[in-house]
Amino acid sequence: MDASAQQIHDALETVAKLRQQHRADAPLARGNAELKRFQARRFEATYSDLLHSHRYKTAATFFLQELYSDKDYAERDQQFARIAGTIAKLFPQPVVNTAAALAEVHALTEQLDDLMAREWLADSASMPQSDVCARYIRCWRRVGDIAARKRQLEVVLHLGQELDRLTRMFGLRTLLKMMRGPAAAAGLNSLQHFLESGFDAFATMRGAHEFLRLIKDRETAWIHSLFEDDAVTCETRLSHLLAAGP
Repeated sequence: MDASAQQIHDALETVAKLRQQHRADAPLARGNAELKRFQARRFEATYSDLLHSHRYKTAATFFLQELYSDKDYAERDQQFARIAGTIAKLFPQPVVNTAAALAEVHALTEQLDDLMAREWLADSASMPQSDVCARYIRCWRRVGDIAARKRQLEVVLHLGQELDRLTRMFGLRTLLKMMRGPAAAAGLNSLQHFLESGFDAFATMRGAHEFLRLIKDRETAWIHSLFEDDAVTCETRLSHLLAAGP
């Protein structure tokens, strides 16, 4: 198994273990779902302008649906896991690199969300009437690990860079279309959908530099605020953002 395949295998094994724990713990599963819904709202509000931009809305929607939503990715994960050992034989290397980047993003996000969900439940039990924004900030700070948060942003940006690189490969879009039949026959529809929609989302922008810079700047600012700002200041900022809506 090559390095990219091993990375995919290890990442999905991590996600599978977390998912198994959640299946055995209904309150934790509910807490995790609540947390993901809240984070998706924060993403929608933070990038409302991009979600309504003619140039960036397709890419912003792709990031929201594939990385930041409360969507169940179990089917896609199972397909990735099933072909992890042979992915280099099925797809061109740049596609393999993109799949590996997605797997790393997915695993790190699920690990951080799991830690947050555990704090979310504990905080809910101790302060049941607490404002959701204040609760989120407390949970974030109890989990801590600024290095992991910065790494999460790095791998999201790396995934975006890999997707942008795919759009510059001559003939790849045609190749992806040709793969629809074999992918369907092999039970890889979710993986195929991710690759095609990601390719199209980034191709539509005709260059992802500005899009990725905006994500880097805004997420870096939120990481700083959630860790460093006065709690009341951070809560007020987050509440105003969500109240403005997408």
